[in-house]
Amino acid sequence: MLEQVRIVLVNTSHTGNMGSAARAMKTMGLSDLCLVDPVSPPDGQSVALAAGASDILANARTVPTLADAVADCGLVIGTSARSRTWSWPMLDARQAGEKAMAEAPRHKVALVFGRERTGLTNEELQLCHYHVAIPANPEYSSLNLAMAVQTLSYEVRMAWLAGSHHEPEAADYPLAADLERFYAHLEQTLLDTGFIIKPHPGQVMTKLRRLFNRARPEDHELNILRGILTSVQRLGRQGK
Repeated sequence: MLEQVRIVLVNTSHTGNMGSAARAMKTMGLSDLCLVDPVSPPDGQSVALAAGASDILANARTVPTLADAVADCGLVIGTSARSRTWSWPMLDARQAGEKAMAEAPRHKVALVFGRERTGLTNEELQLCHYHVAIPANPEYSSLNLAMAVQTLSYEVRMAWLAGSHHEPEAADYPLAADLERFYAHLEQTLLDTGFIIKPHPGQVMTKLRRLFNRARPEDHELNILRGILTSVQRLGRQGK
């Protein structure tokens, strides 16, 4: 089940951090690393800091966007160190590990880490079902990228050792790519009906993403929602 957990690093600026993250992963038995638009590809410094985990770097996949990195994942958890304009379902590190192992038997799980200085953007965090914050000392909460990867990888391993992977959740959830197609369908329908106006969309789609990510519709429920949207569009075309 540990092979089902993917570590995703977004727009990493220091190549050494990729190696240190690979080392943190390997010590906990994780092996699936994905690099999203790194400033520079892995290099000699990455390999040196990987300290024996260079195989994880060599097998890492590089993609242009976070959506590409998580398209085949049924659960996406993004790290967030600060409050955002729109609150999202939150987990602590232990809950994130337990959630990952509970769902790993059914689909890939992604743990997403942002830029060293600025973390994940609000748009990137909207691609995540949950946000996770590591409860560090509030008087000195500075964690580097590899430390954060190590902490969450450790919690995943602890949940795996505790045996939570023997009790998978019963629900079948859509993959991230399916959810993105639903959101595009929803937005187009709302544009067609005039509920939102393209030049001035406001925060409607952000709020709706938060609502559906919080509700986490199952596969068959998402199909029902897509069917409703299709029927609304069909009626609109008939009216024209």
